[in-house]
Order: sequence, then structure tokens, then C-alpha cells
Amino acid sequence: MKDLEIDGIGMTSRRTRERLIQRLVDQGIQSTKVLDAIRTIPRHLFLDEALAHRAYEDTALPIGHNQTLSQPYIVARMTEALLGREGVNKVLEIGTGSGYQTAVLASLVGKVYSVERIRPLQEKARQRLSRLSLNNVRFRHTDGGMGWPEESPFDGIIVTAAPGEIPEELLNQLSPEGGRLVIPVGGSDFQDLLLVTRQGDEYHRKVLDAVRFVPLLSGVIR
Repeated sequence: MKDLEIDGIGMTSRRTRERLIQRLVDQGIQSTKVLDAIRTIPRHLFLDEALAHRAYEDTALPIGHNQTLSQPYIVARMTEALLGREGVNKVLEIGTGSGYQTAVLASLVGKVYSVERIRPLQEKARQRLSRLSLNNVRFRHTDGGMGWPEESPFDGIIVTAAPGEIPEELLNQLSPEGGRLVIPVGGSDFQDLLLVTRQGDEYHRKVLDAVRFVPLLSGVIR
């Protein structure tokens, strides 16, 4: 039997999702793998029921604790940039949030390590990914700026909150053989979305977009 809540009906139906996919294509997203992941992962399950009908709008939405679920275009853009080379299989995510970006990554790579400073958000995310049978994710409740050094190096690191500058700890945890970091960097209003590629001890930076993310904060919330 179909799980209608996962499959979606009305404003969460597959037809509605297809309209979103077409918008992403129109905005320049080219990776068929990324588009298929966003088509498949039920974004409405990562929102409170009162907001589920807006899940397939191309907009950011609140998830509580002063955090947001990024707009689908940004999720697609960051994921496409992260997976822009062959061999990105082990990924660190800074900021589990609702778990939606985590789910997209988990459907595309071999292993995801996801850290979150707000425990209630991460616990909800864990339950959602379990329901979707995405079992290749490890979670850690910790200060995101520190990353997960014990499990480094990572082929890719994706950061879903904005520091004022790139944390040195994250650069050190990138694979020296083409590791890729996608991160918003800047002030509280708008930031530059950066792609940083590591080759040995050299780091090459490229600006991808102007974005707006919540700040990357230190400390943990239980």
C-alpha cells in the first residue's frame, strides 16, 4: 500500500513537486541526480503540519528555534556544487536543522555525518530519516563550528548557517585530494555562498551566489 502522507496529496502531491522541479531547472540547476533527489524526498514531512501545504514553494520556511528550512533552490544549488566532482562519498553536514538537506545528501552519497547544536531539532530529523529508511547518516549533538574531526577527512562539507569567516577547523577536515566545502560567509543580512576546493595545502575559493542564512552560533542547546 502507498503511504499517502509520504506520497502527498493536493498541495503536497507529485504534480506539485514537478512544478517545483521545473522552476529549479529554469533557475539553472542541471544535475539530474540532484533534481531526482529533490523530486523524491517528501519536503512536506520536514515541516510542521500547518506549513506542509507550502512545502513545494521555492521559499525558506520556519522550523522553530529561530531556524529555517532553506528554499529548495538553495538546497539544490549547494548540493550540486558539493557533488561537482566524482568521488564525493563521505560528507559532513554542519547544521542538521529539519533534516531535509540531510535526506537529500543521504540519497546521493555513501555516508553523511551531520552535526547540530539544537538537540530537539536533531531528534526530529533523526525520526524523519528513519521513517524514510535513510540509514546512512550518523548524528552528533555538538557545536557545528568544530565539525567532526575524529571522522575526517571528508570528501565534502556543507554548512547550512553563516559564520563571519570560514572556521579553520573545517578547512583542516577537508580531504587534501579535492575536498569541497560549500558555505555561506558574511554578516547578518546577506552572505556570499562560497565553494572552497582543497588541493594539498592550497584552498581555492569561488563565489557561487548571494544568499541569506541564519548565523552559525557556538554552544549547544539541550
